Amino acid sequence: MRRVLSSFVVAAVVAAGVAGAAMPAFAQAAKGPSGLPLPRFVSLKSKSVNLRVGPSTDYAIAWRYMRSGVPVEIIQEYDNWRRVRDADGSEGWVNQALLSGDRTAVTAPWMRGKGEDVFVNMRREPMSSAGIVARLQPGVVVHVGECNGDWCHADAQGTEGWIAQSEIWGAYPGEAFK
Repeated sequence: MRRVLSSFVVAAVVAAGVAGAAMPAFAQAAKGPSGLPLPRFVSLKSKSVNLRVGPSTDYAIAWRYMRSGVPVEIIQEYDNWRRVRDADGSEGWVNQALLSGDRTAVTAPWMRGKGEDVFVNMRREPMSSAGIVARLQPGVVVHVGECNGDWCHADAQGTEGWIAQSEIWGAYPGEAFK
């Protein structure tokens, strides 16, 4: 059975924001003060998360995420604060308590708005010749269980399958994990 899954819209309140392209390079040689690699992907734990212009509640809110599970990339650490970047390139600071190590990803966010016939195929097995189990619109958030460097096993609204790693934002090219 093939399913077409629609993209979500991150409900947000914008006071000020920074946007730009966010195509990560897989270079996790650095470690932050936490001892964890930088950069790294995580997801938003809470349904309402403030993205601040600096690492403290004294700083203004630049953006408010209104959905848990959204993937973000930690690019800097300071005390209990993490500087993050989202799939649209917006950057700011989030308290670490609002972040989760659960891996999620966004399907081809760079293809949003390119037409209604643009999809990311979710396949039965990790190979381009495998059967398609779902066609995902750009911008769909998926839960990622593992990646082998080329393919990621993911769940999208109850449908499981494999997505080419190059077609998601939330795992670095060549990154493997379980």
